[in-house]
Amino acid sequence: MKDRLKNQLSYLFFVVLALFAFYTVFRDNDLGMIMASLRRMNLWYLLLAATTALVFTMMEGVMIWYLLRGLQGKADFINCIRYSFVGFLYSGITPSATGGQPMQLYHMKRDGNSLSASTVVLMTVALIYKLVLVLMGLAMLFFGFSTLKSHLGNYLKLFYLGTFLNTALVAVLLMVMAFPNFTRLLLLFVNQLLVKIKIWKKSEARTAKIEQFVQSYQNAVSFLVHNKKHVLVVVIATFVQRCLVFLLPYIVYCGFGMSGTGALTILMVQMSIYLAVDMLPLPGAQGITELMYRRVFQKIFTAEYVIPSMCVSRGISFYFLLFVSIGVCAAHRIWFKRH
Repeated sequence: MKDRLKNQLSYLFFVVLALFAFYTVFRDNDLGMIMASLRRMNLWYLLLAATTALVFTMMEGVMIWYLLRGLQGKADFINCIRYSFVGFLYSGITPSATGGQPMQLYHMKRDGNSLSASTVVLMTVALIYKLVLVLMGLAMLFFGFSTLKSHLGNYLKLFYLGTFLNTALVAVLLMVMAFPNFTRLLLLFVNQLLVKIKIWKKSEARTAKIEQFVQSYQNAVSFLVHNKKHVLVVVIATFVQRCLVFLLPYIVYCGFGMSGTGALTILMVQMSIYLAVDMLPLPGAQGITELMYRRVFQKIFTAEYVIPSMCVSRGISFYFLLFVSIGVCAAHRIWFKRH
């Protein structure tokens, strides 16, 4: 009952946040003009954008399948594609995307996959995803700072914060992998210290989770060391995957018949938005993503098209994929109950 109540509160919070985001974005805009602008969007570019978003999501499933097959010798391709939609759904409705991996692991174990292999695969995919994201962000700081400064304005500080938090997370994960015993002792010490100063109560379950966390990454290290070819393939695939979703605003830009700004500039601006909001404790980073999009893309899409472009770009990259993920999960649930 407690878990059910927590899930219901998460769904309610997600809906309230979505309504607030819509109100904030559209309260000062003429909906009639927005709809008129949306009708000017080329249908073929709209379909291309939707297809790109679907390929982006399914690429995670392909990577899971590739790694899982390398670890345990076999893996069902269709199920692995489903895991990617499961991850997107629960990442989208939980703060800081914390619910995606646990639900993926649950589905993978229920389908008969090895728990240890599934854990290592998800850890590897998550680590490489964060690592690629951080490297892309640092590359922008060194080689595209003028573009960031020109378009982000006051949101540049939020980009710094997002880059720092992601870099810190990757550093911690790498430390866990490189120095597991030291990390275990450090985490246990911090846990005991917080118990001693009465920040939280003593918990054997928490201690067990710390041990499990460190052990999981030790297993991931072993896999990374002995499967360099698999890791290289996933790194390249992750880079391509991220570029696909960052190019969505450019597809929308072309769909409105606009020109003058290159694909690389739009990709960098979209990437900066993603990095800035990625670690914020909001389901799907709703609200702040829309507000930031309006500001940073103002010069590129102009006042006439910035809101319509946001409706299409954000609608496809998040809400469209969210509803597709709900459909995939619902269809599998019906099939599972029948069989």
